[in-house]
Amino acid sequence: MRSNSAKTRAVSMAAALPMIAGALALGIPAAHAADSPARNALKGTKPLWATAKADKGATNNGAQVKARVYLAGRDASGLAAYAKAVSDPSSPYYGKYLAPKQAQARFGATKAQVAAVKSWLTSAGLKVTEVTQHYVAVSGDVASAEKAFGTQLHNYAKGAKTYRAPAQAASVPAGLKGTVLTVTGLDSAPHKADHDDTLPPPDAVFKNAGPFSSYYGSKTASTLPDAYGTKLPYAVKGYTGKQLRSVYGAGKYTGKGVRVAITDAYASPTIAYDAGTYAAKNGDKAWKTGQLHQSLPANFTRTDECKASGWYGEETLDVEAVHAVAPDADVTYVGAASCYDDDLLDSLSKVVDNHLADIVSNSWGDVEANQTPDLAAAYDQVFQLGAVQGIGFYFSSGDDGDQVANTGTKQVDTPANSAWVTAVGGTSLAVGKGDKYLWETGWGTEKSSLSADGKSWTNFPGAFTSGAGGGTSSTVAEPYYQKGVVPDSLAKANNASGNRVVPDIAAIADPNTGFLVGQTQTFPDGSQQYSEYRIGGTSLAAPTIAAVQALAEQARGGKAIGFANPSIYAKFGKEGVYHDVTDNPTGHGLGVVRVDYANGIDATGGLLYSVRSLGKDSSLSATKGYDDVTGVGSPANGYVSSYANNSSKKH
Repeated sequence: MRSNSAKTRAVSMAAALPMIAGALALGIPAAHAADSPARNALKGTKPLWATAKADKGATNNGAQVKARVYLAGRDASGLAAYAKAVSDPSSPYYGKYLAPKQAQARFGATKAQVAAVKSWLTSAGLKVTEVTQHYVAVSGDVASAEKAFGTQLHNYAKGAKTYRAPAQAASVPAGLKGTVLTVTGLDSAPHKADHDDTLPPPDAVFKNAGPFSSYYGSKTASTLPDAYGTKLPYAVKGYTGKQLRSVYGAGKYTGKGVRVAITDAYASPTIAYDAGTYAAKNGDKAWKTGQLHQSLPANFTRTDECKASGWYGEETLDVEAVHAVAPDADVTYVGAASCYDDDLLDSLSKVVDNHLADIVSNSWGDVEANQTPDLAAAYDQVFQLGAVQGIGFYFSSGDDGDQVANTGTKQVDTPANSAWVTAVGGTSLAVGKGDKYLWETGWGTEKSSLSADGKSWTNFPGAFTSGAGGGTSSTVAEPYYQKGVVPDSLAKANNASGNRVVPDIAAIADPNTGFLVGQTQTFPDGSQQYSEYRIGGTSLAAPTIAAVQALAEQARGGKAIGFANPSIYAKFGKEGVYHDVTDNPTGHGLGVVRVDYANGIDATGGLLYSVRSLGKDSSLSATKGYDDVTGVGSPANGYVSSYANNSSKKH
């Protein structure tokens, strides 16, 4: 299923840009057919919106279906158990990782299992189009799919459109119980296929207007009205690597010997040039030959539907942020063929199957209400296969706070809600003179524009515009590592047995205290030129934390950290490890004055002045201790070095 929300980045513009994301599924319980002696039901394969009221009747038997049958492997429960054991510092198996071939031999599907699945599918009349170690892909008509999966396919109204979905949960022959994990593709919402192998040019140029602060508070808006009883500082031009390394405790570590992968959709055609130019202009260490790699699909698809060029800035931000904080880390960009789940899942699988890196940064997602359970197992299987190999996945928590303003429903983002990934929340960061850490708040912005007469701020502090995603999952059970750290008021907000709470850790995200990024963009005259602008979003927080983890792995003597959450929570409460981020660190209201070009590029269209208040994230709050905006907090000076303290442990 394609995810419909946007990529989680927030550029420093007068209005929020539309986002794009690919996302998944992690466990919405769905009604399903009971198992029968002859069939074994695949829970979650009938989507919640496929109700009797929405039923428009049977799908035409001749209509075409493309599906993936995901393989459970030899020992699905054993995989989850071993993934937990190697990730838990208190386990005797901690750090005893497997090589990719070992993981496949121990947990992957056998040749006999694959042959049995292929035989079942072809005997129903479906054509096998692809076989990987994760799935068997098939195509064929509806009649064949219904025969194979033991369910009728009907058309259902979903909003203003109609989509195909199973009328009952799909099932497999009883003999394949334990062999098939799930099937995806029977539900067609909103499965369009616009094939286009040519990537579009970069998006139109965007520039920030000044004046700027070079560090927080360095330049005051002295001629503009007061806010919070004082003159506010101008927004920073954009922090750079030197400042972020200082406040997040990089010390002597540079990520040397550590491999970081980044997944996004598509691939900026100018990424190598942009990353090299940015490093040279902003004091980062020059890229070495062969330090930046790209692993791309043979073809890109759905470029119009997914707004492919909109992903270029995402990739550029991720690559430049990782290098700025961990300048000696090896970086591999893994581009997905589109923003659809199947393609994004393939990019994650590529990292795991080839162990391209120990640390994987992912700045994309969707809202939990859009997740479909049929993909949950497929995603979690990849995360678990990564964990047993010492690979950790870091996902941005989202840019719309509690999502009420965006969707009308309080909810978290996904895949950040998975119990097998590290969810990265966002902060507003104040870096002072001499690169000194001053404070952070939870990222949450309220905007108030300058009045027409220039004497006041309209409806101050204004309306909520954006903020770090977080909150309590409605579908994912509370993982063991959060117990005793996450308050019951959060964990049990949706049910008495407890659920996963997002995020786990946090870093800079607010575009008003954001990061300077450099990217080739399209100018009004049609030319393509390198240009720099300020950017934010938890899509900045995720690669920043991934880079900090690269520093920590180096501090650990190069030993992979793997799935980090058990370690992150085990360090909670230890002195000097985390900044305990709160929304009111100075005791009075905080904000910055931002000046934007009305036309996004120059002053010919006029200037727009606004106050952006900090620490006002919808209904979410950054409070003392663990909270649902910043998790355990942001890395302090002792975070990276805390991994050096146990680097000599024998596991």
